[in-house]
Parts: sequence; structure tokens; C-alpha cells
Amino acid sequence: MQELSVVSPSKIVMLVIDGLGGLPNGTGKTELETAATPNMDKLAQSGSCGLMQTVAQGITPGSAPGHLGLFGYDPLSYTIGRGVLEALGMDFELQHGDIAARGNFCTLDAQGLISDRRAGRILTEESSKLCSLLDGMEIDGIQVIVRAVKDHRLVVVFRGVGLSEKISDTDPQQTCLPPKEVASLESDAGRTAQVVNTFLAEARKRLAPHAPANMVLLRGFSCLPSFPSFPDIYKMRSAAIAGYPMYRGLAKVVGMDVLKTGLTLADELNTMEQNYADYDFFFVHVKGADAAGEDGDFARKVSVIEDVDRHLPSLLQLKPDVLIITGDHSTPAVLSGHSWHPVPCLLSSAHCRRDNITEFGESACRNGGLGHINATSLMWLAMANGLKLTKFGA
Repeated sequence: MQELSVVSPSKIVMLVIDGLGGLPNGTGKTELETAATPNMDKLAQSGSCGLMQTVAQGITPGSAPGHLGLFGYDPLSYTIGRGVLEALGMDFELQHGDIAARGNFCTLDAQGLISDRRAGRILTEESSKLCSLLDGMEIDGIQVIVRAVKDHRLVVVFRGVGLSEKISDTDPQQTCLPPKEVASLESDAGRTAQVVNTFLAEARKRLAPHAPANMVLLRGFSCLPSFPSFPDIYKMRSAAIAGYPMYRGLAKVVGMDVLKTGLTLADELNTMEQNYADYDFFFVHVKGADAAGEDGDFARKVSVIEDVDRHLPSLLQLKPDVLIITGDHSTPAVLSGHSWHPVPCLLSSAHCRRDNITEFGESACRNGGLGHINATSLMWLAMANGLKLTKFGA
């Protein structure tokens, strides 16, 4: 790709509706098929549609591998932990050797079992106060830094010599179970596991009076990776517009500029308009559909998708040469979580071949002109439609 890519004046916009894909809830239609999306449907009629696997058949993607696939990085070869993404996304300056973990405040019942993995989604103001109770510990020469992210989410960074990211998560990913103890996954990670377990034991004592947020769950222990640069590979000035820290962090890891913006799609599109002349590629992230799907709220996910559709005219006024609308994975409300189902994908440009699709939805996209593709092909298609690739071979 780096050898084939060329500089051109065309602009590419990738609009990622997190968790876009779904399943029917008894009506025979998914959330996307249920939503009123006249603007997406019109784009589908003039563009090319298909279904996309962001990792591999049957594999349920996390958000990080899902997005890496969209950016053209094979998520089976390029891996990154959630902790690093959260830390970078909130502009925390990680140092080489730091181990970062993503945390959730959670609720433990009287038996020490998890009754709510998100502590009732407490507000950021409350979680900031609780983080201050945990911040600043020193355990066996290791400094522990705790920062609030948003709502019930936090980041914990362990800083010192000789740490390893090869330790297990404490989050069992379901309720009615106790938090897991951290275990070393490699022989040289035993000390790190012991430090983290000591921190968690102390955190439980300090948080005990603060139900519903009376414990923390940690996952995604990771250190800074070194990835090839997205702007260098594709020869594009590249910008990320995302309200949630994790996605800003991921964009930083691959070398995109991260633009300051608000939490709503209107804010994000306003940010893009203000910076439109300065970049060739925009990654725009919408979180609400995924959150609704994880909450099992079919109607709210439909509403989020409809809100995206209502905002499309303001995006289209900028006249991007290539527009992609897709998701990083499916989050069916009927499953209340991520799933392995391929996500619908729409590509609109002056150079794409129109297919016979008349609406943007999973069933229609199954028969679209893009076919069934892997996410790592998406940037190739975007670049080709933006006339940003030279010929391969003689």
C-alpha cells in the first residue's frame, strides 16, 4: 500500500457507527433496517454496498481490533491493549515501560459477587472523586496512577522498572461472579501480577463505603506499541474526530491527528467543517449505537441510527470525494453485547459501480456490489475510489 499510494487532492470520510450491525428483535428487521434512514438509503442507491468482517468469520471483535481492521491493519497481526487506548485517549502521557489498564467501577454485593459491572453508570464527577481515593499508591517501588475517564470508566497506570503486560484481566465480563485475581501469563510477569493484586485489595478497602461503586475491574493491561504510521502508509493528512477517549487513543497510536471536539455528532461534524481544508482523511466516530446495543435497548439504538441519518446532509454539504459508512462490529440489542455477525458497509463516490441496493441494511447489503469483504480491504477500496492508488505491476 505504501508503494502504491499517491498524493491527490481528493478527500475521504470514514463515518463509523460503533456497533452498527444488529439482529431482528422479533419483527424480522434489525435496528438499522427498522430505523428511518432516507439519506443513507439514497446514498446506497447511488453507491456500492456489502457486508464486512472486521476480524474473521465467527470471531467477535473488540472495539480496538475492529477499528484497526477498518484502518487497514490486520488485527491478528497488530494488537493493542485497551488500557493504552484509554490512557492516550484522555491525553495521559504514557512512558515506555508503563503498564496501563482500563478500569470500570463496579458494584459488589454482600457476598462479594458483581451485581453491576458499571456501578449504575455513575457520573464522571463522582468517579473523579473515587479515583482520587485510589491515586498515588506506591507498591514495591511501583507508582500507581489512577485517572477518571468518563462515567464509570477509569485508567490505572503502573509505573516503574521491570513491569510486564503479560497478566490476566480481573473482569469476568458477567455478573454474579467475583472479580478475578490477576495471574501472570509469562514467567517474568509474577511481580507485576502481585503488585496489581495488592493494589486491588487496597482499592476494595478504600471503596467499601462508596456503593454502588465499591470495587474496580481491570482489563486490557498493555504497554505502548509501535505501529506503522497511517499518514505515511496512505500519504494522507489524517484526522480523527471522536468524543470517546478510547477511539482518540487508537487514532493516536496509528499516527492520526486527533482534533478536539464535543460529544455529539453535531459537534463532530462542526469540527470536521472547521478543519476540512487541512486534511485529506477524516475518521468520524459515533458511539451511541454500541452503548444502546450493549444495554439491550433496541429502540434507543434505532433512535441513534436515525439521528446519524438526520445529520448526514451537513456532512454531504462538504462534498467528500469518498464517503464510507460502516461499523467496527455488530452489537445486537437482542444479545446485549458485541457479536460475530458481519457489519453493513456503504461506499459512495463518483467512481464506484452502482448496484441494485435501494436501502441500507443487513439483508440488502448481503446482495450488494461490494460483496462480503474483510475490513482490511476497505482502505484499499477507499483509496482506489479517491484515485489515490497507482497501478500494480507492469
